Amino acid sequence: MSPEVDPWLLAGLLYLGSGIGLGIVHLRRQALDIAPPEAPLRRADLPWLAAVIVAGGVVGPLLLMLGLSVTPASSAALLLNVEGLATIGIAWAVFHESADRRIMLGALSILAGAVLLSWQGAAGNVGWGALAIVGACLAWGIDNNLTRKLSAADPVQIAMLKGLVAGAVNLALALWHGAALPSAGPVFGAGVVGFFGYGVSLVLFVLALRHLGAARTGAYFSMAPFIGAVLALGLFNEPLTARLVAAAALMGVGLYLHLAEHHEHEHEHEELTHEHAHVHDAHHQHRHGPGLESEEPHVHMHRHAPMMHRHPHYPDLHHRHTHAA
Repeated sequence: MSPEVDPWLLAGLLYLGSGIGLGIVHLRRQALDIAPPEAPLRRADLPWLAAVIVAGGVVGPLLLMLGLSVTPASSAALLLNVEGLATIGIAWAVFHESADRRIMLGALSILAGAVLLSWQGAAGNVGWGALAIVGACLAWGIDNNLTRKLSAADPVQIAMLKGLVAGAVNLALALWHGAALPSAGPVFGAGVVGFFGYGVSLVLFVLALRHLGAARTGAYFSMAPFIGAVLALGLFNEPLTARLVAAAALMGVGLYLHLAEHHEHEHEHEELTHEHAHVHDAHHQHRHGPGLESEEPHVHMHRHAPMMHRHPHYPDLHHRHTHAA
């Protein structure tokens, strides 16, 4: 990306790129009717969406820009790994997601690999800039957990609205702060990067939240530095270092601990009424009234009767229950 782009302005352009790109996708799939069905956002979702946009789209980027202005890049890279830890900690402590010793050890192993990969030497004097970056990571950890509340709805719609609103707000604040719009090339480049790195990424993140919960999704998201480093080996002929191998080993152990998880116990489903794309599996044994779509998967408001059963599960849409100590 061109050095002429102001960092705060760049944040706005990235978000706008994701919002505009996903808006085109959203309109295109509606016109062609080619996408699988998804539940739209409803009025009751708007407070959660607003909180997500404020925390993750405005407060997080603002604190990051402030922190980066006075913090060495090596220190900032390490500090950004706090996002995964914040996501996992909030999911476990506030939303009471199931996270046994194996899951926590696996998450810490993945995070340790990310920290090792990000380490560039002496951290230097970071001061209040470090606190600002940690604050940004905390804001994104809150954002990730609040987004879980919306994960039953259309992920493209969620990411599109977040990108458009957060992008417009950040762009307006950057211009008000004195930033100047760059030439068309950097603007287009930022938009493309934002579409894939922010937009498509967030769509996949929301889908993962729907099926895995925030703690596990946050842990897997922490593997991004390793994936970037591996891509750099092939794309830029960068050397295979001992640090990369060690980070791969730590992340591999963490991923194994997660994938080898077998969480099964007798659990109770309380009565629940919600709307999301579903098929008529063990958790969706309901009848359809007149006029409701019978082809699966389909979307409609439906009621879950109370049920007690036992099977392996994750903290997905239907298994966000508490666990005995």
